[in-house]
Amino acid sequence: MQGDRRQIQTAVMGSADSEEPLMLPLEAIELDAFRRRHGDDTFWCGLLLGGCGGQLTTKLYTDRVCHFAHHPGPDGLPHVCGRRARGVASADHLYVKSAAAAWLRGRGDQADFDFARPDGAAIGSVVDIRFKARGLRVHLDQAVEPMWDEDGLEPVLGVSVPVDHETLIHRWYVHRIRLNNEGTARRVSIGTEAFARPTEWFGLDECEMTERGLSTPMVEQIVRSRSTPPPSRWTAVETKSMPGTEARRRLLFFRLGKAVTAWDSKQVRRLLNRAKVTAGSDRTEKENNIADAAADYLAERIQNRRNRATVWKSNAEVKLPRDLGHVRVTSRGSGLVGSAGVSRGA
Repeated sequence: MQGDRRQIQTAVMGSADSEEPLMLPLEAIELDAFRRRHGDDTFWCGLLLGGCGGQLTTKLYTDRVCHFAHHPGPDGLPHVCGRRARGVASADHLYVKSAAAAWLRGRGDQADFDFARPDGAAIGSVVDIRFKARGLRVHLDQAVEPMWDEDGLEPVLGVSVPVDHETLIHRWYVHRIRLNNEGTARRVSIGTEAFARPTEWFGLDECEMTERGLSTPMVEQIVRSRSTPPPSRWTAVETKSMPGTEARRRLLFFRLGKAVTAWDSKQVRRLLNRAKVTAGSDRTEKENNIADAAADYLAERIQNRRNRATVWKSNAEVKLPRDLGHVRVTSRGSGLVGSAGVSRGA
């Protein structure tokens, strides 16, 4: 069996079943300091990293990146390990658990953690965090499709996990998670993404668990704006009196508000997409409220369409003839025609 040639960048400390991750510095000068700091520690190809459980050593290079490596086997041959995830993000599920547990302890709360593997997904794809009556499912990659409003677990999506516009409109917002390098560790940030709004990122200490689920300052702003009537739109006269760039921006939101009033869903969707691209940041509260009102309008349209589809499906159910062998579809009309040429359908 040929060994995997990719370099190992993460390990756990103390034992093969440890949950204490660390990331090896990539530069030689940083690795020298790392070795002095961890002179009494041992590093392992952790079982919770999908590793073999073997002990690791550090390899220092000046002409390429530094990395962990397995000790050679008893026969002196290179160690063979089937670990699939080896890069800097390969221990992110352990960092998520550690950061979330510390965040909860600081609030006097606790939760059960599970590195779930739905449908045989690789360990580390999903982290389940269960509270008394609710919980979070953190999707760190695209291996497991998010399930909304099921099993009491609110999805939190990694930056690579896609979400469609209808979900954003229907749910108002979704949460995202990212991890950035910080020394030999990874720092967790939580983002809130909404339709026609850019994702805003926050530290865990800025987040709360509420009756709605995970909440950030942006969630509070969205809920507040959608709980109050939208403000009056700018008038065309006001818009024309502004400087060029600001006038175009105000005109965009003026037209967006007008499209909502006219129930022009095609125009609302088009203008909301434009607003996300050209006016995604530094919005005023008035602009955010107009965008939220437009998103609410689209959400209602989507729900109405789903309701109509359900009614249509229910009404369209018909009992087909038991002997389907004598039923054929003709190119004339829309009905089912039997062997005698008698129409069976509407």
